[in-house]
Amino acid sequence: MLPIVAFGEALVDMLSSRLGEQAGTETFTPYAGGAPANVAVACARLGVPSRFLGMLGDDGFGRFIEAELARHGVDTRGVVFTRQARTALAFVSRDATGERTFDFYRPPAADLLYREEHLPVDAFERPVILHLCSNSLTEADIFATTLAIARRGADAGALISVDANLRHNLWAQGEASIERVTALLDTATMIKVSREELDYLRGPLNPQAWMAKRLAAGARVILVTDGPSEVRLKTATLDQGITPPRVRAVDTTAGGDAFMGGFLASISRRCAAYERPLEALDGSEALIEAVDIACRCGAFAVTRPGAYAALPTRQDIDALA
Repeated sequence: MLPIVAFGEALVDMLSSRLGEQAGTETFTPYAGGAPANVAVACARLGVPSRFLGMLGDDGFGRFIEAELARHGVDTRGVVFTRQARTALAFVSRDATGERTFDFYRPPAADLLYREEHLPVDAFERPVILHLCSNSLTEADIFATTLAIARRGADAGALISVDANLRHNLWAQGEASIERVTALLDTATMIKVSREELDYLRGPLNPQAWMAKRLAAGARVILVTDGPSEVRLKTATLDQGITPPRVRAVDTTAGGDAFMGGFLASISRRCAAYERPLEALDGSEALIEAVDIACRCGAFAVTRPGAYAALPTRQDIDALA
């Protein structure tokens, strides 16, 4: 198996007790979260070695996140603590279908202070799958750091996974920078975007032309999700739809990250059969199977509240087969 290394933000999701317009006192329960951290946990729970790289505040929330990562089997030796900023918080509200909205307390936040010099010397000493997302692009310094880490990983032979995961309210201008997000996507061998993210990022291009540009830049696999609807799997030779299982959503917070974790875990296992990791991304049947597993992981996660706590094990997804 190829280990997973996830870089970026880890934060505390403060999950509301209310669904939609429910009456009564609203309370918030803390759950460890953050998209790259969620993916690291998702892979660990599926039995794949995973590591998280990032910076946390030297505070109660930061120690809580580190402990939760370790409890779920994630290697936390790449976690750095700082007293210069606090751990980020996200207050999460849900509608009656489990769809959520976020109110972020970031910036300032510790994860934005990570720099290339904090990268462990052994981060890329062996082949890995490096996973990133756009929440580490919101300020100039962390954007430069993220791009540098992606390029260092690629130069060392890592497979690069990027989930767009756009959170427009994290950006000072109120919307994500298409230029910065595209720069990160074009370091990737595997890309995940939602249908809404694709529509935002493609500008005047039609979806097919936008995906063709990403493939020309070096992507081998593009995954386009659409909530509970069909997932589109796109490669240079394949354009396939895969339908996720039907479930009743309670909280969609971890759905996309569970999906990504399921896909990367499948690719990680497939890499064991090849001398060159890139070869694991060849073969239509294997990719379709990996997306099917990813769909089951995402479907399982949205039936439970929270992030880490909602992520499935291999036994859980086998039950959804």
